[in-house]
Amino acid sequence: MNQFSAKFIDTTVEEQRLAENRNKEKYWLKWGPYLSERAWATVREDYSYNGDAWANFPFSHANARTFRWGEDGIFGVSDNKQFICLSVALWNGKDERLKERLFGLTGPQGNHGEDVKELYYYLDNTPTHSFMKSLYKYPFKKPYPYQELVNENGRRTYADKEFEIYDIDGLFKDSKDDDDNKYYDVFFEMAKDDKNPDELNFRITVHNRSEKDSGELYVIPQIFFRNTWAWGTKHNKYKKKPILKKDEKLSNMIHVSHEKYGERAIIFQPSPGEFPIDSTQGNNGHNSVENTTDDVKPQLLFTDNESNLVKLYNSKENTSKYTKDAFEEYIVHGNKDNSVNPNNEGTKACAVYHFKNIPPKEYVTVRYKFTNDLETSIYQIDDLAVVDEEELDTTINDREEEADNFYWRITPLPIDDHLRKIQRQAFAGLLWTKQFYNLTFNSWYYGDPNSKLRPAPDRANGRNKNWKHLYIEDVLSMPDKWEYPFFASWDTAFHCIPLAMIDPDFAKKQLDLLTREWYMHPNGQIPAYEWNFNDVNPPVHAWAVYRVFKIERNLYNREDRVFLERVFQKLLLNFTWWVNRKDSSGNNIFEGGFLGLDNIGIFNRSEPLPTGGTLEQADSTGWMAFFSLQMLNIALELAKENPVYEDIASKFFEHFILISDSLSFEYLVDLTGSECKDIVKQNLWNEEDQFYYDTISWGAENKMQLPIRSLVGLIPLYASMTLEPHLLTKFPNFKKRVDWFVENQPEILERNFASMTKRGVGERMLLSLVTEDRLKAILSRLLDENEFLSEFGVRSLSKHHEEHPYVMDVNNSTYTVKYLPGESDSGMFGGNSNWRGPIWFPTTFLLIEALQRFFLYYGPEFKIECPTGSGQMMNLAEVAEEICYRMIHIFLPDENGRKAVFDGNTCNVLSHDEYFKDYILFYEYFDGDTGRGLGASHQCGWTSLVAKWISDIGLSNVRQSRASRASINSIVSENEAHVSDTQLKRPQLPKIRKKSIKSMVILTSNLLELSEEEKHNYTIGNIKSGNSTPTPKQHSSRYSSLEPHSHSNSFAHENEQHLINKLKDEIGKMSFEADGSEKKKPGSSIYDTENEFSCQ
Repeated sequence: MNQFSAKFIDTTVEEQRLAENRNKEKYWLKWGPYLSERAWATVREDYSYNGDAWANFPFSHANARTFRWGEDGIFGVSDNKQFICLSVALWNGKDERLKERLFGLTGPQGNHGEDVKELYYYLDNTPTHSFMKSLYKYPFKKPYPYQELVNENGRRTYADKEFEIYDIDGLFKDSKDDDDNKYYDVFFEMAKDDKNPDELNFRITVHNRSEKDSGELYVIPQIFFRNTWAWGTKHNKYKKKPILKKDEKLSNMIHVSHEKYGERAIIFQPSPGEFPIDSTQGNNGHNSVENTTDDVKPQLLFTDNESNLVKLYNSKENTSKYTKDAFEEYIVHGNKDNSVNPNNEGTKACAVYHFKNIPPKEYVTVRYKFTNDLETSIYQIDDLAVVDEEELDTTINDREEEADNFYWRITPLPIDDHLRKIQRQAFAGLLWTKQFYNLTFNSWYYGDPNSKLRPAPDRANGRNKNWKHLYIEDVLSMPDKWEYPFFASWDTAFHCIPLAMIDPDFAKKQLDLLTREWYMHPNGQIPAYEWNFNDVNPPVHAWAVYRVFKIERNLYNREDRVFLERVFQKLLLNFTWWVNRKDSSGNNIFEGGFLGLDNIGIFNRSEPLPTGGTLEQADSTGWMAFFSLQMLNIALELAKENPVYEDIASKFFEHFILISDSLSFEYLVDLTGSECKDIVKQNLWNEEDQFYYDTISWGAENKMQLPIRSLVGLIPLYASMTLEPHLLTKFPNFKKRVDWFVENQPEILERNFASMTKRGVGERMLLSLVTEDRLKAILSRLLDENEFLSEFGVRSLSKHHEEHPYVMDVNNSTYTVKYLPGESDSGMFGGNSNWRGPIWFPTTFLLIEALQRFFLYYGPEFKIECPTGSGQMMNLAEVAEEICYRMIHIFLPDENGRKAVFDGNTCNVLSHDEYFKDYILFYEYFDGDTGRGLGASHQCGWTSLVAKWISDIGLSNVRQSRASRASINSIVSENEAHVSDTQLKRPQLPKIRKKSIKSMVILTSNLLELSEEEKHNYTIGNIKSGNSTPTPKQHSSRYSSLEPHSHSNSFAHENEQHLINKLKDEIGKMSFEADGSEKKKPGSSIYDTENEFSCQ
């Protein structure tokens, strides 16, 4: 991946914008997609006595009740503090309410928890949000089925699939009418001016996808202020109430006045051409553009962003005469006398474009501009402020082209178009799900001076009451802006990996923020998520910090050691918190609760055990060993410039050794006899099953393992690290401590670390929780398609438990863990996630990394059968790559064009229909058997990790069909050959394409973001020792004739395109190995590494 990307650093206009933002020359990130998609029913807006956020602020209140902590809207754009907000509303003339926000079910309403019930897609976005594009599918022949969705999902049980909006016949497709489309595609685009980051250009394009029917539509762009003035808080710096006001002369322009931003304006351009209604053709006539009549002129409406207390609570009067729900009252309910402000001013405004008739297959366009430059951006004709439509369209088109160039630069290799679309939309979703998150503890917990709603004493049963220091006003990366419109600390860590590929500055800021004193608890705990900041998420922060540091170094040739050291210092506090709070017996066996894995255990691991005793967790202990190694990695990196960190590295080395020993063995001393006898017992490792299990402990002599084969027993694989021989020479103090352990603690090493004394490939040492024998034993289960290995990735629970559930009776209650490939069968943790069988991207990502690290130690000679029972032997790099393939193919069409992610009744439509097939949803998790997307449908955070894999192995992935390349289930038997054509057949699979050893080493080094020096030392056949360091190489002469890209003139866009085209032409002339490296000329040595690593 890095070999070619590095050649193109700073060749795009978007990268120049990022540089200007980083250098504080221009604030390109001031405006972005920072509105939530659901501000109602959140913990922050919950003022109930019992903490029932879903009931306290329901969807039915959202159109009329002011939000205290943040705004929402469809495809919302705002400044980075959400003072000024812009969004889109729609009405088809039939719905019972104005479509101002996305609808979904609450936790209690859904048969698997909360769930958005809309069809929308994030299509494009750039790191500076210079260009943003999205799509909303809006039915127009039938009213939106709000109540039907609630009723039908309420009728269904945990055992049923969820009832989705596209399951309703006649809403989007009508089977009774030749499957005609009955909806609009509403495309939303926003582009910033090429020089002015405060000028935003908007274009909404609505296509009628029906072949037969015309439809009515109101398109209603809105602008409003977040209500900061009503609460009477001392934290509000801006005392003057902002105002929106219609221009006295220009009928389509609104002045926007805010104390922070001064004077701005928004201009709504008339929409070109209204289609006449031909009564003789009914709804089946097709009216061409030539038959359009006058422009559709926008009608400006004004109100205030204030609650309608009369409607909501039967109050006698409202604080403001004009309230938040005015536009719905005016447009939908026809209340035109008292709803909107006749003085044309307020704190919320909109422009109403009423298209009375959009014929079949036709489209309409709405354009508007928000600007702080009134002198050069608009001109006047009669009573209209006019925006140059050609210039606006050119700006949008140029920004889109610049986005194309930027993302091509991120992945310049010639990968398959399907993969490029998946990656592009993964990045788009990741950037669209940024959100301004606002929470000040004192105001939230005790209430505001002027608020009509006061929280009860000991609010929400004391929820989060010990997080008094929280003061959050930041743009954060959300897991999903509808289902999870709040940060979750371990989600954030995974978000930052793909974020670092496109915007390392934002990724670093996210990781830094969670360790700052206004987030991290004074005791060192990192807040989990707003439902319970005290919950414990896996300690993946250190891993993410070091991974982001390495990605930036390799992709952008920058080392931010200040960032690395700053966050490392805070993570020392977090590590200490873990040791002090989650190792109750002090024996290096850790608890931690659910640790993000929700229902994976037989009991709720966040609550006291019904059996009594303490749960000693294999995953928690594995996570802490992983944490120790990541801190060791960072300490050694920092020790390159400051020898003090060698001592800290030694500390984490010893931590890891002791945790490793405790995970597998319990060390006791028998004092009953005349002599002290050492007793070593198995602990969390089960020798008979060859797997790690959680254990209930009632004391040293009374323990019981819980033999459930789940991800809990795979997580110990994460904790692995190779130590290069030259590192020990470079860091003598650290070497001295390692040598001391080898000499003075041989019994621990003999039990755990044959690899500390037995060197691997290149004389490396391996720090790992598992020995070679245990690694083989665990992998035999991991790669067994009847256990963990699915056609689409790694299951979170072994399929063995489908026929052999684990059952336990405690106090007249029966507890069961059974393999469930799809949704959960209980309401544990809300019932909206399931870790008893489905496939999850974040945990698999770490598993793949672990396999790659093991490969670098054991080398290509260490092979394992993959899949188990297939007879196909692979080295560990190939195994890692195989799992990557399976995960990526969740989103790729099979030989019949069907995408596994859409498996189900509507798969054919979503996979084949011309208006659906190019759009991808990045679900929270995936069915362990079918790959069907489950949970939150826009989990664009950690599922966007697929973008990283596409960059890493996309070049070789193009040659593979969707199914595994080496599945034991892929052989078509004689009986299967007679299956009818109507039944779904698995494709005949090609044989695995072999790769050279060197190719696998190069690929693995790139996947792990190794440095130049590390890559050089890992090269098979070219092992270096001592302090030998390769000299950085200049770019290959083949690129020396390419002129540097100048951004300093008005032709930046043209220059960028010229350069990108030349680079594409150069790459088009080259041929590549599967790892992304350029093929060698005949006769080149496989050990010639000089050019191989020159630009990685």
